[in-house]
Amino acid sequence: MPTVLVCDPIAETGLEILRQVADVDVQIGLAEDQLIHIVPQYDALMVRSQTKITRRVLEAASKLQIVGRAGVGVDNIDVPAATEKGVIVVNSPAGNTVAVAELALGMMLSLVRKLIPAHNSVAQGEWKRSKFLGTELYGKTLGIVGVGRIGVEVARRASAFGMTVLGYDPFLTTQRAGQLGIEATSVEEILKRADFVTLHTPLTKETRHLINAESLATMKSSAIILNCARGGIIDETALYHALQNGEIGGAGLDVYEIEPPVDNPLCALENVLLTPHLGASTEEAQVEVALDVARQIVDVLGGRPPQSAVNLPALPPEAREFISPFLPLMEKLGRVQAQIAAGRLEKIEIAYCGDLADYDVRALTRVFLKGLLHGTVDNVSYVNAPALAEARGVEIVEKKSGHCGDYANLVETLSTRNDGGHVRTRQVDGTIFNGKEPHAVEIQGLRVDVVLDGTLLLIPNHDRPGMIGHVGTILGDAGVNIAGMQVGRKAVGERAVMIINLEEPVSQDVIDKLDAVPDLFGARLIDLR
Repeated sequence: MPTVLVCDPIAETGLEILRQVADVDVQIGLAEDQLIHIVPQYDALMVRSQTKITRRVLEAASKLQIVGRAGVGVDNIDVPAATEKGVIVVNSPAGNTVAVAELALGMMLSLVRKLIPAHNSVAQGEWKRSKFLGTELYGKTLGIVGVGRIGVEVARRASAFGMTVLGYDPFLTTQRAGQLGIEATSVEEILKRADFVTLHTPLTKETRHLINAESLATMKSSAIILNCARGGIIDETALYHALQNGEIGGAGLDVYEIEPPVDNPLCALENVLLTPHLGASTEEAQVEVALDVARQIVDVLGGRPPQSAVNLPALPPEAREFISPFLPLMEKLGRVQAQIAAGRLEKIEIAYCGDLADYDVRALTRVFLKGLLHGTVDNVSYVNAPALAEARGVEIVEKKSGHCGDYANLVETLSTRNDGGHVRTRQVDGTIFNGKEPHAVEIQGLRVDVVLDGTLLLIPNHDRPGMIGHVGTILGDAGVNIAGMQVGRKAVGERAVMIINLEEPVSQDVIDKLDAVPDLFGARLIDLR
């Protein structure tokens, strides 16, 4: 009978499911060395956030099949080490969805009706009704930044209150937004129009301090901002000054840049509501994540695939040798497509040409989607990327062809985006050279040969004398070193593209200077590091 080690407190309902198929040991508070000593005995581990499943632990595990995290994040699990060992890592990305959505709505109600100061006043023997005049949610505008699982649940509840709902998500299509009763728009428009702004986006380098002094200055003076997602999305110093100076009306925070928020000046303000990271702290959420992960462990121990694996499943043996070299190419193509244009992504078409057409390429598509969603969706993995893209209404189309021109194998990718009502497509095709090196070989119908690595600067332009000189001068003046350059064009004087390999990223100021040059337009920085 399989054996399962439970290392952190788990709801009893989850343990009951495990006991139906395995011998279950519950040992709470094990140190790393203690865990290393006993882990060879177990087929599965189940943890929450306290126990660290390190590389040393995984290397000591001789028969471990799965590590289950009863929660959303997997920061306490060395996922790369688990993948190297062939250990599946699963979590419960949807288990706390309702809990977080209800917390956000609860914060909104508490702030506009001044419930906490009103309670404190009554508890002190006062009866000052006029002091706590509030406002209603009905008829107000709510802006949701990040329309994933939690954002969708917030939108549904806000609609029931009679609120107008605006939403931004890079993967929220117009059709999906319409189904949800949301007006899809930009972050900038949300900040300008909304009476309430709630954040439900992951913390990435793109979203760190997304809400800063500049963005706060564009909000209504009565607006309230909420963060039940990740600390760091809001610049808390800028928020403090905006609240203190009356630039916005209030804020509700469940997460912080430093937790606990000791000596945080926000604690001294009256127009804020602060809670100690309670997003998933409901009895129902704790039961749900325990049930979800326990069921996945049961599935894996029974030889069935789990629902929420966060690392790459094995390729079929017959395809592994041929398919594996194309995996890095697919992730890089996805990363390029994610960064090559603005707007809401609506459709992805992938055509596999040549010998690739003879294989099951679903694993390659999963890797492409993981690269596409990288940096914009929290907890994206090779396994859950298709579901995450589908949940955002992105249509995925796979095609196959035995013909691919000059190459033995070619992958053609085409994205369709809606940018403020303008539908645009972007084409990026790639293949591998030397058996493994990923190259882009065509962009927007223009032939190129670019190694997909490091930092790229993509500059569409009209083919005119002096274009390369203008670019070189601007980059040189900025102290930017050019590692390589490719130019693609169809004919003299027509549209063209420059692709420059950079030693390091350039600033937005450099991009703006490039765009200001006549016949250079739409420069894009593409980070593949």
